[in-house]
Order: sequence, then structure tokens, then C-alpha cells
Amino acid sequence: MRVRVSQSIIHGTGVFANEDIAKASRIIEYIGEKVSEKESDRRHEAQMAKGQIFFFELDENTYIDGDIPENDARFINHSCDPNCESEEDSGQIFIVALRDIKKEEELTFDYGFDVDFFGDYPCRCGAQNCVGFIVGKEHRDKITYLLAC
Repeated sequence: MRVRVSQSIIHGTGVFANEDIAKASRIIEYIGEKVSEKESDRRHEAQMAKGQIFFFELDENTYIDGDIPENDARFINHSCDPNCESEEDSGQIFIVALRDIKKEEELTFDYGFDVDFFGDYPCRCGAQNCVGFIVGKEHRDKITYLLAC
């Protein structure tokens, strides 16, 4: 297997490379049950109570609930300077290397959260460009502005 799940210094559990991985390689698929937005909202509360949320948006009406034991990709942590990105292909989500990744390196991607409730999601990635909250790159200037006010 190309990756393994282990303890992370970023947050709780993470996913790590078992081998060198080349840029643009598909590493792992994010799997789970496809559910409607309404059902994902309902399940969100139960997952929040457990302290982790494992939903991946496919489109505005469909989400993947990745809270299943077989989904190791659910443990990939957010980073403001990620080494991976997500790629949708025919209703499937794959995690793809943004750059060459070295063996033992933790896999990360930008969760792309918007600014709603940003204070509920502190970021611990440690990247130089980290704004302290899990928000997508396109929203980081807004967070910097909000924190300065």
C-alpha cells in the first residue's frame, strides 16, 4: 500500500507516504456513501459530536460521507501549504500529488472551507502562510482582514 494511517503532529491521525510519490500521481480515493445535502446536514451533527467531520462535496447537491472504516483518505489533514489536492472524476474523488512527495511525508490538502464558522476550525498545520484557521486559499485574505478588525 502506498500510504499508511498513523499519528500526526498536525492533528490526531494523519496519512503518510510509504514510498516516494511522483507529482500528479493519484494516491488514494476518498470513498464513502453518496448522500444528499439534506442528509449530510443531518449526519454532520452526529459527526461533530464525535469531533471529526468526514464529508466531501461532489457537487452542490451530493456529498460523500467518508465516515467508514475502509476510507483511510478521511484522515488526510488540512494544510495551508498542501502537497496534495482533490480531483473529481466521474463521481469519484481522488487525492493527487501537487508535487513530489517523499517517503514518510504526511499527505495534506486544502479543505477549501469558506469563512462561515471559521472560528470553529483552528488550523494547526504550521505552514508559514497559515492564518490559524482551516479556510480555503481563496478565503485567507478575508480571514486576515477579519482578524485585523
